[in-house]
Amino acid sequence: MQIALERRGDYSVRAVIDLARHYGDGRRKAREIATVMDIPVRYLPQLLAPLVRRGLLVATAGPEGGYALARDPASISVLEVIEAVEGPLESPRCVLRGGPCDWDETCPLHETWGRARNALAGELGRTTFAELAMADQAIQNRPVRPRKSPHLESVERLGVRDGNAGVRPSRRSART
Repeated sequence: MQIALERRGDYSVRAVIDLARHYGDGRRKAREIATVMDIPVRYLPQLLAPLVRRGLLVATAGPEGGYALARDPASISVLEVIEAVEGPLESPRCVLRGGPCDWDETCPLHETWGRARNALAGELGRTTFAELAMADQAIQNRPVRPRKSPHLESVERLGVRDGNAGVRPSRRSART
């Protein structure tokens, strides 16, 4: 089983983290956000449009335009952003049967799954982009430590930022 964001959700969360890190600094160009957060620049306006429609972002067209958060990042939850781009966490599909959930014939997992979904929604609703921006800054500032075991395969972290914004290390250099 995998519980993960779709690509739209992933990219949107990354973009809002970048905007939260630059909150109060003025508008950010789509190219800046895309480069720093490793998001395809041509895809970014499509991703951010639902966030603008929901009033989470402000978009200004033109040479001096760009994107900015419409509210303080401490007042924007991860749940708001995810649901704006991916839809509600609730699904009309039964976890076991795959079809619509029928209240007359609920599956044995129905109540447990509902509580788990509510717990996830609660945590995402409590987590703000101010918190994520601070965590992202801390990750960026953390010194790179060598892996403890030479037997473990190195995994490249996408979206890593350093002095060369948007440049990913090669697989060979990521293992050193």
